[in-house]
Amino acid sequence: MRGILVQSLVSRGVPFDVALETATQVRDQIADRGEVSAEDISKLLHQILGDRDDIDAPLLPPAYPAPMVLDSRGARSPFSKGMLAVSLQGAGIEPGDAYTVASELERRLLRTGRREIDRNELRGLTAETIERRFGERAAKRYRVWRRAAEDGKPILLLVGGSTGVGKTSVAVEVARRLEISRVMGTDSIRQIMRLMFSEDLLPEIHCSTYDAHTVLNPEALGARDPVVAGFREQAQKISVGVHALLDRAVEENTSMLIEGVNVLPGMVSLDRYREHAHVICLVVATLDVESYRNRFSIRARKATERAPERYLEHFDAIIKIQNYILGEAELYGIPIIDNVGFDAAVLSVTRSIISTLDKSMPPDEPRAELDT
Repeated sequence: MRGILVQSLVSRGVPFDVALETATQVRDQIADRGEVSAEDISKLLHQILGDRDDIDAPLLPPAYPAPMVLDSRGARSPFSKGMLAVSLQGAGIEPGDAYTVASELERRLLRTGRREIDRNELRGLTAETIERRFGERAAKRYRVWRRAAEDGKPILLLVGGSTGVGKTSVAVEVARRLEISRVMGTDSIRQIMRLMFSEDLLPEIHCSTYDAHTVLNPEALGARDPVVAGFREQAQKISVGVHALLDRAVEENTSMLIEGVNVLPGMVSLDRYREHAHVICLVVATLDVESYRNRFSIRARKATERAPERYLEHFDAIIKIQNYILGEAELYGIPIIDNVGFDAAVLSVTRSIISTLDKSMPPDEPRAELDT
């Protein structure tokens, strides 16, 4: 069938118009034959296309199946270049590099005619390919990520940062790469708590972070800067909800990411979870003040219900809160990611997570030499 052959060629990197013309030529040459072998079709393809350098995989028969990957329990699943590329991004490998590695492995498996491969062997080949192309450090990040993903412990990731630094967008993309399906923002936790506790009882959770101090008694603020004191009071109340979510995640052995301004370093007791989970906390910031200010106008264009004037009027308070969060991060040894660009920030956060996992896990066993 010409359509199947066209799709097979396109999937190997052949431009559509070239694939269609090639498939038509093949059909015309075999039209008067009662039957034709897959090998004959492959030979015709090589005659027509020659050695094109834009083809991603060998010109094998179109019905050639993807190799089956076998896991430790004997379950079988077809090899997927796309799924492997996404998994590699979770190891802190850039998307383009991840696709390059996945494509090379696909070509390697197809070239050797492998019909099945053990998952551990595939991961060994993946690590070897990464190391050869991008160096030992990149390969080590991949090995650390695979070990963490398989040791049975969930990942509890907390991402803090002041209003408008872009932490939510970064957190959502990081969660996708790390295959963390549960993502919760402290804004949502605060909204739920507002329904449970009246404004008279907990006034600080019924207002924005930067003006929480305006509803508190001077005695509650103490000697601290009012803006910072109000922020701490609000974060302390929200931390109750954060703890509840983390408790449930550990109970269900499920990975979770919690992000938001109320994720204040030192406010959430992380040590209580370390025995049962990989616990990681980091802070996203925008250290350039003018870039930070400009973010609110950009944010308003993307979400028209958020007027930038409200944030700009309280910008000095927002900066105070960011400076306080950064100080607490330094105090508790929490990594700080400067969000100068989305892609770079996502990559930095992912690699920071891998680095923390490497320190928290026992040393890896010496690697055996790979038979390549």
